[in-house]
Amino acid sequence: MRVGLFLTCVNDLMFPDTGRAVVRILERLGHVVEFPTDQTCCGQAHANSGYRAEAVALARHFAATFAPYEVVVAPAGSCVAMVRHWYPRLWPAAAPVAARTYELSELLIDRLGVTDLGARFPHRVTYHPSCHGLRGLRLGDRPVRLLRAVRDLELVELPDAAQCCGFGGTFAVGNREVSAAMLADKCAAITATDAAYVAATDNSCLWHIGGGLSRQGRVARPIHYAEILAAGED
Repeated sequence: MRVGLFLTCVNDLMFPDTGRAVVRILERLGHVVEFPTDQTCCGQAHANSGYRAEAVALARHFAATFAPYEVVVAPAGSCVAMVRHWYPRLWPAAAPVAARTYELSELLIDRLGVTDLGARFPHRVTYHPSCHGLRGLRLGDRPVRLLRAVRDLELVELPDAAQCCGFGGTFAVGNREVSAAMLADKCAAITATDAAYVAATDNSCLWHIGGGLSRQGRVARPIHYAEILAAGED
């Protein structure tokens, strides 16, 4: 299958290893993964801030860029939620491409029927379900099922896992004090697990969480779950 990789802005600029991990995972499964260089932002920040015209322009560009692909995959629940749920409202012609855009765990489990990727990651890990993945895409336990199949990985439950980390994109900028308080609670919960790593579907959340953990001198390191699933010999 020919897959279009939508890496997203944050990953492209700050976390390119996540995109490489997605490519390794899908190529191991025998699929062709392409990264169209014309891709840009999904427009979520624009839409959330009231810049509708700019968001529509980005939706149109996304649809044209990814039209040739049988499926589109992104390692970011928030951006997939934007594409899947808001593009058809902003620009109805984007609906066909939006419908075949998947978050990684959806593509692996729902479309490809895969849970065990043969990965090995000998560490204690806890999992933070991002808000857009949990509530917007309703990913449920898909990422957790994939992590449970990783060899030598000790997965520990995160207390109050469904509680937001406080990032929320522009929310963290406009509501700094509330965001910081939510982040403190999340960091305390992560630390209570004694995990070496905290995994999530969204690097935006991990960026926020990682900053909080680092400032507090905490041990747990943020890691995108795709990098865990890609771990092991090629």
